[in-house]
Amino acid sequence: MKFETYVDSRIEWRWRLKADNGKIIADSGEGYKNYTDCLHAIDLVKSTNQSTKVEMA
Repeated sequence: MKFETYVDSRIEWRWRLKADNGKIIADSGEGYKNYTDCLHAIDLVKSTNQSTKVEMA
């Protein structure tokens, strides 16, 4: 898997997580005004672990 960062049509930074087959399996869901905030959001996702709750919406 890999994270990709890109700039959207609103000139905001976003990220997406791609599986090894190239399919997008997660995305940022929001844009960030600066690249540092986008990277911080990626770090938050990367820091999740097995104790992270899964809740039915």
